Amino acid sequence: MNIADALKHGCITLKNSESPDIDSQLLLCHILICGSNYLHTWPEKELSSEQQQQFDELIIQRQQGKPVAQLTGQRGFWSLDLKVTEDTLIPRPDTELLVSLALEKVTSNMRVADLGTGTGAIGLSLAQEVSNIRVFASDASWQAIEVAKYNAVQHQLSNVQFWNGSWLDAIADKALDMVVSNPPYIKSDDAHLLQGDVRFEPMTALASGADGLEDIRQIIVQAKRCLKPTSWLLIEHGYDQAQQVMTLFTEAGFITVSSHKDYGDNDRVVMGQLPS
Repeated sequence: MNIADALKHGCITLKNSESPDIDSQLLLCHILICGSNYLHTWPEKELSSEQQQQFDELIIQRQQGKPVAQLTGQRGFWSLDLKVTEDTLIPRPDTELLVSLALEKVTSNMRVADLGTGTGAIGLSLAQEVSNIRVFASDASWQAIEVAKYNAVQHQLSNVQFWNGSWLDAIADKALDMVVSNPPYIKSDDAHLLQGDVRFEPMTALASGADGLEDIRQIIVQAKRCLKPTSWLLIEHGYDQAQQVMTLFTEAGFITVSSHKDYGDNDRVVMGQLPS
């Protein structure tokens, strides 16, 4: 089997996937340790029997629904390549909006908390873009913290501190200049939890009570305590939750509250500022 044959086989086997061609390319690149350009440049390159077996095994697992990011152990986010495991949420392009909005407000020497850091995607992206800020990244899962720490070391980011705990429990009053979070926000009985890639991701990083807003409520209350006057809170939410989240921000006393759409034109992030 050569590269062209392998890609054709992958596409046929994964015909029910949303992107069989991309999935096949990513998995084959992982096996061959190469970029996609290599696949198109050398389509007649023969695979070894071991490479063919590895590819077949990954294709079968993908056919069964396991996410590509978990099969390859990595996912690109912002400008970083991040290690991904079954203990972390898979970073998604829509969450890059949160990074972009945060960077518009970040200034030198800020102390920024990334809550529910998972792979570290948000916090590490901010730490890389602005080297003289201090990022505090938390997660209730110590397994996720270990993954985030690994990613920080791989990208030589020394301006990030990690802790294993619930949201802002370990942070002192008025200690932060910004809080960012992509928390769980799916309703606990939502049928989507039984579909697609999310079936293989940690439920604690996805579901948040009957209306999906339990964790967001906690974060807003705690952020009001931990943020300094005029500081910012930015939270990612579900496509249909913008108005509810904006109301929670306003009721908690935040001002300049605004909603922002992701690249798919869905409401995705609410941000607000504490008054002076």
